[in-house]
Amino acid sequence: MEEYKLDKTAFKIQTFEESDMDNVYQPDVPYTERFRQSYFLLSIAYGFSRGNPPRLDRTYFSSRKFAN
Repeated sequence: MEEYKLDKTAFKIQTFEESDMDNVYQPDVPYTERFRQSYFLLSIAYGFSRGNPPRLDRTYFSSRKFAN
């Protein structure tokens, strides 16, 4: 498998003010719409269907009660 290289030409150094001006979401966009759009982009990036997301592998994650 070949090593992944980040395309550094796709990004530029910005100040915080410039970055805030480039924000994709306007202040009037509700959080549910922001979540829907970001979930759509995640499904494309990781190659899964939005209607059938991958299952959580419980061999890596577990939970237990915190002792008092």
